[in-house]
Amino acid sequence: MFIRNLKVFILIFSVLFLFSGCTGNKNIQKTLSEFPANDIYDTLKDSASAAILFCPDTKEVIYGHNINDKKEIASITKIMTAVIGLEFAKQNDKNVTVTEQMYAEGSSMYLKKGEMLKLSAIISGMMAVSGNDAANAVAVTVGGSVENFASMMNRKAELIGMKNSHFVTPSGLDAEGHYSTAYDMALLCAYAMNNKDFVNIVSKKNIKVDYIEPEGKTQMFTNHNKLLSICEGCIGIKTGFTKKAGRTLTSCVSRGGKTLVCVTLNDGNDWQDHINLYNYGFDKVNSVKPMKQPIKIYLADSAENDGYVNVITEDAALITVKKGNEKRIIIKYYVPPFLYSPVNSGDEVGTAKIFFNGKEIMQKRLIAQ
Repeated sequence: MFIRNLKVFILIFSVLFLFSGCTGNKNIQKTLSEFPANDIYDTLKDSASAAILFCPDTKEVIYGHNINDKKEIASITKIMTAVIGLEFAKQNDKNVTVTEQMYAEGSSMYLKKGEMLKLSAIISGMMAVSGNDAANAVAVTVGGSVENFASMMNRKAELIGMKNSHFVTPSGLDAEGHYSTAYDMALLCAYAMNNKDFVNIVSKKNIKVDYIEPEGKTQMFTNHNKLLSICEGCIGIKTGFTKKAGRTLTSCVSRGGKTLVCVTLNDGNDWQDHINLYNYGFDKVNSVKPMKQPIKIYLADSAENDGYVNVITEDAALITVKKGNEKRIIIKYYVPPFLYSPVNSGDEVGTAKIFFNGKEIMQKRLIAQ
């Protein structure tokens, strides 16, 4: 009877999976910010002024040099523009009327004054062909002006943890005070690739954009990112070029349940360098599944007081981690001690938080089986 009358309350309890046990080594607490700015992690060579191969889940550096050097970044800037634009469009996918204020030099979607498109359609075209006019259109629509939008970009960078970046333009055209680093851009890529709408755009080789005005107008754009065709498992993300910045390239590749991000700045051989770095890097990482089996949550109103439901994370929750660091991953479950029926398959019943080196790296919904 006590259980039958028990009021539902939330009790936090933790289930720890310490893959192979924890050694207590002081290096376990070492954060990436403590690594030297120009640390070279291996003898592998590339043609970039700065480069990084990066675990987006754990924020580990697999390979890198000059990763914290501030440099011009060209159109990979548009990753930030797209992220902010898509988060805005999720709540309000505005109809955007093109104005002369949105025109820009360089690569373009060739938007014309008076044309009307959904904000999300402009973002899709922008990411495919690196349209500077589209970037301005996003900035003016979301921020009211390019200047206000730049402030939004810098606030978002701060939230993501990009400590050595400053944005001035939404397009990435050269501007005084507009810069980032290979490491900061890897952080941005990791953040962006958690947005399903973003991934849906940057993973496509061809993108169709529909216009509202003129009625019936459509355009098919080919993604500038050749790695989608020539690099096994590539799922994004963005190219860039200006004379001052040189060739800049960010990419994300997934193979066998493992995912890595690569960033190169001022690299004349970027396509091949990214391929080489991925071929090197995937041998250095493992894929870990923190939740190896369902957990049981008991039903308070079960007649025999022993009824329960099995609970799992909403997806596989695979974590890419540098080999040897698997034991640093911990999963904690935040669930009610009892549930009351009916509990249906797919019902959300709590949260799983996953930690690496004591820092939360992701959350997953807990779902009843």
